[in-house]
Amino acid sequence: MTIQALTRRGYSEWMTDTPRTPAIDALEASGIPFTVTTHGRVGSLAEAAAARGVEPGDIVKTMVVRRASGDYLFVLVPGDRTISWPKLRTLLGVNRLSMPDATKALEVTGYERGTITPFGASTAWPVIADDRVAGRQISIGGGAFGVAATIDGDDAIRVLGAQVADVTDPEA
Repeated sequence: MTIQALTRRGYSEWMTDTPRTPAIDALEASGIPFTVTTHGRVGSLAEAAAARGVEPGDIVKTMVVRRASGDYLFVLVPGDRTISWPKLRTLLGVNRLSMPDATKALEVTGYERGTITPFGASTAWPVIADDRVAGRQISIGGGAFGVAATIDGDDAIRVLGAQVADVTDPEA
């Protein structure tokens, strides 16, 4: 598997091998430092971590959650954890949450499942970041298969205006 890492400063000059995505454009516009890593398609969290040169817990999955009709939010979940639905429902003060199917997720974010990120999404839905995202380097999807961005979790939280809370449990 080939890995190509590019810093924000040199990214535009190296675009021949890396697709330009709304996520990468949004990261550039944010002014925060980041590194882009490209790799082939992966079939598991362990493969993605190995391809990106990080630990599975450093990968942050972006989950799209539906609160009500037409009302969605992004939840940033460390790779080795899963959403705790009771914690998230309590935080949001709701009794019911769901995840949209792949077609609806694409419609409301502009990204295919497996590439979803709040950066450059077609709608700037609210963001909740699990508290384990703070204070560490994270690898988040870059808006296309095999494209990721490594960024400081605190920068991501700040730029996205994310609410930070304990909303996950260890992966079973």
